[in-house]
Amino acid sequence: MNIQPLLDALGIQEDAARALADDLRTQIAELRGRQREAEIHFEHLAITRKTVTALTDRIPTQPASPELPEHPDYPRILAIFNEATGPLRARDVCEALDHELLPKNIEGIRVKLKRLVKLGILTEDEVGSFARKQ
Repeated sequence: MNIQPLLDALGIQEDAARALADDLRTQIAELRGRQREAEIHFEHLAITRKTVTALTDRIPTQPASPELPEHPDYPRILAIFNEATGPLRARDVCEALDHELLPKNIEGIRVKLKRLVKLGILTEDEVGSFARKQ
């Protein structure tokens, strides 16, 4: 009986198993390296948390800023006022937001500006002239 084909098949399987084991050893080494990096990062975060917690009693508290109404225009409106060098009218804000300069759009912005005045974020020194509260 000729067992050579059987031995050849076993040799192929041994080579495949050896290659798989080598590949897995390489992956394990890479994963150990990534694990060490993750553990170091975790330690740094823990140190940062401890430092921040220790400093919280030294940081002066700031008054809570009022909550903005839920609408995507409000943060954009505030950004426009943060960059403005002087008071703005509703039409100016509407234009800066790239809204069509239609009466309904301008009036909608005017309502939002009035709401920001009521929240104490903006001021209206002259009728229709809005500025960031100092």
